[in-house]
Amino acid sequence: MFDIHKIRKDFPILSRSIYGKPLVYLDNAATTQKPRVVVEAISDEYYNVNANVHRGVHYLSQQSTELHEEARRVVRDFINAETTNEIIFTRGTTESLNLIASSYSDAFMNAGDEVIVSVMEHHSNIVPWQIIAAKKGINIKVIPMTDSGELVLDDFENMLTERTKLVSITHVSNVLGTVNPIDNIIKTAHEHDIPVMVDGAQSAPHITIDVQQMDCDFFAFSGHKMYGPTGIGVLYGKEKWLERMPPYQGGGEMIESVSFEKTVFEKLPFKFEAGTPDYVATNGLAKAIEYMKGIGMDNIMRYEQELTRYAMSEMGKIDGIRIFGNVPDKDAVVSFLVKDIHHLDMGTLLDRLGIAVRTGHHCAQPLMDRLGILGTVRASFALYNTKEEIDILVEGIRRVSNMF
Repeated sequence: MFDIHKIRKDFPILSRSIYGKPLVYLDNAATTQKPRVVVEAISDEYYNVNANVHRGVHYLSQQSTELHEEARRVVRDFINAETTNEIIFTRGTTESLNLIASSYSDAFMNAGDEVIVSVMEHHSNIVPWQIIAAKKGINIKVIPMTDSGELVLDDFENMLTERTKLVSITHVSNVLGTVNPIDNIIKTAHEHDIPVMVDGAQSAPHITIDVQQMDCDFFAFSGHKMYGPTGIGVLYGKEKWLERMPPYQGGGEMIESVSFEKTVFEKLPFKFEAGTPDYVATNGLAKAIEYMKGIGMDNIMRYEQELTRYAMSEMGKIDGIRIFGNVPDKDAVVSFLVKDIHHLDMGTLLDRLGIAVRTGHHCAQPLMDRLGILGTVRASFALYNTKEEIDILVEGIRRVSNMF
């Protein structure tokens, strides 16, 4: 059963006051708050287990290694990967996308080859490809969208050519809340023997992920957006691709043997994990995943969709509001502007009312250009938010609006 009052007690920060007002935290697409079980697991490991992982023969190292590798198994189960060899720990979605841009392009792309992204991508799925384009002369093609925020799939299919080597696309827009038809995109790409990289930063916290059913070739997400620690993320990749890709970084951990004449790289997944991993954060991520699974991903999805529908309905009644992203079944995000009030002014004044929202371009400047604006105010929801908080947001927007 989804007990919102019990859930909120798991997150001590939600009881804080800001400027004398109860905190209404609606910036979850940027980062989520952490439940006690995650923070306590991190604290306990530092106090009682802390030791570097792998190869250590002493007890603490072996205990730390087991926690670290158990976290890999938890992640495998969470996204239904076939094997832990396909689970690579990174610092977050951004590093995962950079890893693919670097290693995949080294293995499979030459000058004149193409990568396809969409107009609604986060900068993390644009800038790495621009860096590769400058180095190797590859071309970046962009899927357009409708005014309501849906990708134009006919245009996407027409973009595919024999030079297209990868489709790299967001699962859920961090601005519009659009849940892209990822299964159809993958199916279409695979009909042309083109692999697909999915940016799951905004989907993994909200939607049940099954990478085998989805049949994506790569999938990336971040711990801090799903109630886990900062600085930890995941790259899933089909083993057949990862085996053929060169390492992203070099150093300790990712080698089998080193001489001055030759290095032999470790087997998967360690080939892509140079240096000491954040083994405490991996345990924290595992605890966050277990927390979410304890509530039930389907329960979380239904509850957050209900919140989003309620927010869209109530916010739509505000005079002069413009909501960006109006597709059915959008997820956990409402971006808006009111009259000609600058998004920074709206966000600053809402903050004085205890309401935490995000303002700006949300690391999606090309999407802002497509919408013809400089930025928006974004309210984004998590499993601990309530309809009462949305009511406070709506009243706060009206109060700010009346000041202008």
